[in-house]
Amino acid sequence: MTPRKILVVDDDVKTVELVKLYLNRDGYKVLTAYDGTEALNLARQSHPDLIVLDLMLPGCDGLEICRILKNESDVPIIMLTARTTEDDKLAGLNLGADDYVTKPFSPRELAARVRVILRRLPEETLQRGPAEIKRGELTLNFLNREASIAGRALQLTPIEFKLLGVLAREPGRVFSREQLIEMVFGYDFEGFDRTVDVHILNLRRKLEPDPSRPRYIKTAYGAGYKFAGRAE
Repeated sequence: MTPRKILVVDDDVKTVELVKLYLNRDGYKVLTAYDGTEALNLARQSHPDLIVLDLMLPGCDGLEICRILKNESDVPIIMLTARTTEDDKLAGLNLGADDYVTKPFSPRELAARVRVILRRLPEETLQRGPAEIKRGELTLNFLNREASIAGRALQLTPIEFKLLGVLAREPGRVFSREQLIEMVFGYDFEGFDRTVDVHILNLRRKLEPDPSRPRYIKTAYGAGYKFAGRAE
């Protein structure tokens, strides 16, 4: 299973290392940044699954970073700050922050809040990165949740769109059924691995010129599925 990526942003090195220690223990891959400009660049390049974001940062403050990133994606953000007033908290939440932790804080509690948010939300990797991508004749618009091929609109269910988005984000990467269940349905899904096969079959019927000889969604026998379309 691919570990989820958490971006921790704080100008205090000790705070960053403490949070990183606890998140590493939970199996996450932790990225770090110490100022606003670095945080924005890293978030856009690495597409983290969640961001722990300090409010007071050099370069660009946490509220502005939150506003910018929430306009670009739905990445969950936990604000981490010494500011404790109700107005400060509401400012972050109104910009789309998912949670708010005040300093001094318990790193165990913060790690627990990270787990709760990631468990509550399926891994929306389709929301990480560009709002639109093209793979050959296929176009996916993640803001409008629209898909088309050679200009023809595809009538996809929400699950089919999520599944296609996860695969198309990383052409050539093989995803196991377990990974796709986690990333599309969420951790708490109680169905069977073969549920993925059914959705792949339905997706191929809508997407492929010849579903029996798929061009886009390939089967990696014994391993899972991958997207084979050309990236543009």
